[in-house]
Amino acid sequence: MAVLVTGGAGYIGSHTVAELLAHGEEVVVLDNLQKGHRPAVRAPIFYEGDIRDQELLDRIFDKHAIEAVIHFAADSLVGESVTDPLAYYDNNVVTAQRLLSAMKRHGVPNIVFSSTAAVYGEPEQVPICETDATAPTSPYGETKLAIEKMLRWCEGAYGIRSICLRYFNAAGAHPDGQIGEDHTPESHLIPIVLQVALEQRDAVSIFGDDYPTVDGTCVRDYVHVMDLANAHWLALQRLRKTKQSGIYNLGNGLGFSVRDVIEQARAVTGHPIPAMVVPRRPGDPAVLIASSQRAGQELGWQPQYDSLETIIASAWNWHLHHPRGYAT
Repeated sequence: MAVLVTGGAGYIGSHTVAELLAHGEEVVVLDNLQKGHRPAVRAPIFYEGDIRDQELLDRIFDKHAIEAVIHFAADSLVGESVTDPLAYYDNNVVTAQRLLSAMKRHGVPNIVFSSTAAVYGEPEQVPICETDATAPTSPYGETKLAIEKMLRWCEGAYGIRSICLRYFNAAGAHPDGQIGEDHTPESHLIPIVLQVALEQRDAVSIFGDDYPTVDGTCVRDYVHVMDLANAHWLALQRLRKTKQSGIYNLGNGLGFSVRDVIEQARAVTGHPIPAMVVPRRPGDPAVLIASSQRAGQELGWQPQYDSLETIIASAWNWHLHHPRGYAT
């Protein structure tokens, strides 16, 4: 029996594939390589294609006896979703519907879904719990929440069980330094800071320094990509053993400001990393920190790479040896 990983050539997907293989799972990867990278895929079985291709999905499910799916494939840029919401509903919601239809046809009972903290929008409290209100402030968050709701209805109608993992700021790279984060364009703080250290950018922009935080800059919960990968495997194990659906936050439960990240990156890289303050971006909450207590209790999840220094050091190891990403 095999696990199908959609979007398995992407950042978090490729690290999860590596984690599944380390646990002896048979893994089948499907990715259209629109944003993923073929060299990132360690699984020997790889299909390049689109989830909306029903004939391709049927062929994969028939050939490999898929018993579970881990679904990453999606667009994930908040700003882009605001300027082109229809593309996000098509690539996120429609593809999820096509995937679930294929699972229904082939009797596949388990899916782990890559969701996001963006479903919460502006948090009512910190740390954020799974029971807090969901009020997305972007089409990206709305599409992820729509898929979560679709999954709940599909369980009642077809018996497809799901675990939705709402994670916060993914960062870092595989400890062996062979796979890491490579986005074009790059929008995440840590790789942007490291690009400055590599002299690929002149400076890092700090979007506002007048927030109600200790140093005036936004605070975020950074979680190592390998800890996220491990959570997906644990979620798969829970579905197999308990046959119970669930929703879980994934974060360290610790907040680090933009200035914290820059200072730690300076220490790790030995580079001065110039920074400049620019106006705030609309819609940036001051503080986003997760409560992952439920994931610890029910999944047995415990982050292993939970220090900011460790997260940045692993990312630096990847970027230093792959300054042009997978094109290096």
